Amino acid sequence: METLVALSSGFAVAMTPYNLMWSALGVTIGTAIGVLPGIGPALTLALLLPVTYGLEPVSAFIMFAGIYYGAMYGGSTTAILLNTPGESGSIVTAIDGHAMARQGRGAQALATAAIGSFIAGTIATLALTFVAPLMVKLALLFGPAEYFALMVLALTTVTAVLGASLSRGLASLFFGLALGLVGIDLQTGQARLTFGILELLDGIDTVIVAVGLFAIGETLYNAARYRFEKEEIYALKGSKWMGKEDWKRSWKPWLRGTALGFPIGALPAGGSEIPTFLSYLVEKRLSKHPEEFGKGAIEAVAGPEAANNASAAGTLAPLLSLGLPTSATAAIMLAAFQQYGLQPGPLLFDNNPDLVWGMIASLYIGNALLLLLNLPLVGLWVKLLVIPRPWLYAGILVFATLGAYTLNNNVVDLIILWIIGLIGFGMRVLDVPVAPCVVGLILGPLAEQQFRRALAISQGDPTVFFTHPLSLGLLITAALLVLVPVVLKARQNRREQDAQAQI
Repeated sequence: METLVALSSGFAVAMTPYNLMWSALGVTIGTAIGVLPGIGPALTLALLLPVTYGLEPVSAFIMFAGIYYGAMYGGSTTAILLNTPGESGSIVTAIDGHAMARQGRGAQALATAAIGSFIAGTIATLALTFVAPLMVKLALLFGPAEYFALMVLALTTVTAVLGASLSRGLASLFFGLALGLVGIDLQTGQARLTFGILELLDGIDTVIVAVGLFAIGETLYNAARYRFEKEEIYALKGSKWMGKEDWKRSWKPWLRGTALGFPIGALPAGGSEIPTFLSYLVEKRLSKHPEEFGKGAIEAVAGPEAANNASAAGTLAPLLSLGLPTSATAAIMLAAFQQYGLQPGPLLFDNNPDLVWGMIASLYIGNALLLLLNLPLVGLWVKLLVIPRPWLYAGILVFATLGAYTLNNNVVDLIILWIIGLIGFGMRVLDVPVAPCVVGLILGPLAEQQFRRALAISQGDPTVFFTHPLSLGLLITAALLVLVPVVLKARQNRREQDAQAQI
């Protein structure tokens, strides 16, 4: 009952004309960004961080949430019509969605993606409404030792999961931790890693790092990677609505995709890629027409798209209640919280209920707005694909540079921005994940404070981290996340060597 009262107050915040405008703007920008290949929600949020610096936190996060949901919706458009996923969660959708487009059924593929996204997003937001407060109650049991262990788990999960190589993930993490050390030590007052530059005494702004890695680095990588010839777009033919058979074959995959997407998105090792692939495999196993998969099965579009959008709500649950980012987009939203001097977790629900519940309520509103935007206006979104990519990437670079400069009107910020941007470009080329760097920059100083606080309370006894059950459990989980993949890989290599020796 308490949750419903809080949600109703959130709707009162989200339904004001001013916040409705920001929600509508967010879902519109998010859809447009999702449609454009190579530009995901993380890059967009990073790009808008400097621009929203003067905006009220409630309005800013309502817009950010709209962008996140909108990008999840829009990514299916290019996946279906161009075979180019606009967002990583739409990779699976491209397999059968593009096959349907080649058969002249692109409109039906887009319709099942949009309706499935709406249903999944609404159900998953409902789950978020009730799950997040329960996670907050769990977090209230945490002391300094438990918070330090939780941050170690957050750093470990993002490092181990986001990227193909653990060593590369750790390199990105340690780079972020080093950036977080720059500035004045809050306890001793000593300057650290400032190299005599006065502007670095306050530390390196999180927004500068996020914009540099995601906007500058990602844009340079996309500009260097993609050729700029005009791509073939499959036109929408015939009826733009789903037939009776399409509805019959879609509604169960929508529900199953939702059931997979939300819980996996909420896990530290979640994200949108895992549930979409699982949804595809489940639908193929349960389908009466498995031979159609890969050739234009509508279930293979309905299920993964539902899982994709449900995972977005799942990602927000640990972010809001525990401050635990489980994806690159969540890492940028964590940076946005820090920009406003806020730390996600139990205190956020107590001190800023208007922000939390207004943001959650806006997800319901944004879902309805996205359905209205995507079904009748899909032809308009397709026209965005004709924008020349050199113009698009040049605009992003200029916008990112101007936005970063307006933060402090400081040339040093611009120098740092482009140095980190070039490093981010190199990281993308070498397949080093950038999200661990941002998470390390944000959570590193907080973990250091909790570590020192726990030692101060225990009078310097380091066993405090292992004598508290919650802290010990979190640290063991973090260790397993690092060690288990290493052991499994070593075992696989040994098997391959044995197999070669037998040959």
